[in-house]
Amino acid sequence: MNAKVDAFFGRAGQWRKEMEALRAILLDCGLTEDLKWGKPCYAHEGGNVVVIQPFKEYFALLFFKGALLKDPDGILVKTGENTVAGRQIRFADLGEVVELEPKVRACVDEAVEVEKAGLRVDVDANSELKLPEEFLSELERNPALKSAFEALTPGRQRGYGYFFSAAKQSKTRVSRIEKCIPDILAGKGMHDD
Repeated sequence: MNAKVDAFFGRAGQWRKEMEALRAILLDCGLTEDLKWGKPCYAHEGGNVVVIQPFKEYFALLFFKGALLKDPDGILVKTGENTVAGRQIRFADLGEVVELEPKVRACVDEAVEVEKAGLRVDVDANSELKLPEEFLSELERNPALKSAFEALTPGRQRGYGYFFSAAKQSKTRVSRIEKCIPDILAGKGMHDD
């Protein structure tokens, strides 16, 4: 058990007992725990396997490489239309944790085997990075920004592309781009500290 994770659960209001039940299952599966991205994260030999996520309407286990899991029971959920690798098991109460425990354990065991094998989710090599015109123009005007952006990992580039493109109005896209330029120049992704 990890003191930072203990503190997380100590502060948790909603879903505390339910998340603690998931924690017990994950620790019993032989995973090590740490607090990453402000949430309890469980790893096997240093490779992230799963994270506990509390939300307003539900709580979940997010498997980092969930797209590689077989999921014969159909309990894994793709979290968004742009999600490539991660998959969640969502819960609404403690009874669901108890009921799904054997399936959770099976998913964890399979995820550990995926990690041991060094498997990676194949991001479609043919999928083209879509960047809004406002950002493409900024990249042309600013060679340092272009170099810094090209040096980012493909996932970080996609993250910025989705964020910029999600704005409906051009002025909002420009505002988002301006706010992100310092982070891009610093080599940071959208969610890096």
